[in-house]
Amino acid sequence: MFDGFQRQRIDTGEATIAVAHGGSGPPVLLLHGFPESSAMWHAVAPQLADDFTVVVPDLRGYGESSRPPSGPDHAGYSFRAMAADQVAVMRELGHERFAVVGHDRGARVTHRMALDHPALVERAAVLDILPTLHVYENVDRTLATAYYHWFLFIQPEPLPEMLISGDPLRYLRMLLGSWGGSTDHFAPEALAAYERAFADPEARHAMLEDYRAGASVDLEHDRADLDRRVDVPLLVMWGARGVVGNRPQDPVDVWRERASDVRGVSIDAGHFLVEERPAETLAALREFLSAAG
Repeated sequence: MFDGFQRQRIDTGEATIAVAHGGSGPPVLLLHGFPESSAMWHAVAPQLADDFTVVVPDLRGYGESSRPPSGPDHAGYSFRAMAADQVAVMRELGHERFAVVGHDRGARVTHRMALDHPALVERAAVLDILPTLHVYENVDRTLATAYYHWFLFIQPEPLPEMLISGDPLRYLRMLLGSWGGSTDHFAPEALAAYERAFADPEARHAMLEDYRAGASVDLEHDRADLDRRVDVPLLVMWGARGVVGNRPQDPVDVWRERASDVRGVSIDAGHFLVEERPAETLAALREFLSAAG
């Protein structure tokens, strides 16, 4: 799906990360979310590669990357651990400073990376999320209904694993369709990649560990950093028809509590704006990534 890109596997010490990279120019790291993989960037990454060196990995536990153990406190799937993987990937590819764009869980990795590795991140974009701690501290009936999976997935093993195992691919398609309004905008090759990973019980378990970490060790990290702000330019993008675009607070206002230089873009889409509206998403990313300062 990434014609002209090189593919390789990079050992980060704790995980082996599958990555595609190509293009030339300033480096940009693209991080996917749940329940997808790097394939979600198929319509955007080759276009960005006209002007940037684009790196498109699978997060640990997802796609074709390895599925390391999580440990008793789920820290093996914390956003801190995932961010460290991607820093190691970029260093292995020769990129000491770079821009990061993340969607969904990848956006949460992006937020953590900007806090843990501020000297490495030049600018960052977070797509269709609000900060994890903010979400947990502002749950109402509407959010709990829309984000029911957050509270299902964090239940102790093996309850959610067992429930999903009854018909995992049907469940995957239900998730994709409900958050995006339809599965029609997913390219067949991308959908096949998502299904291939989700059919693997070890991958499904790793994805649930991501959410368990998000409700435990990640919150500890976020609370410890409440007095710190992201100090690089931050682009906040969201789907106007999704959950983030319909919360009581403006997403830009929420992120201004966590970052010093925030700009926002709303896209006429649901949650999967990269695949629903690739041209609009690409235009907004290219403008942000090309901006000076």
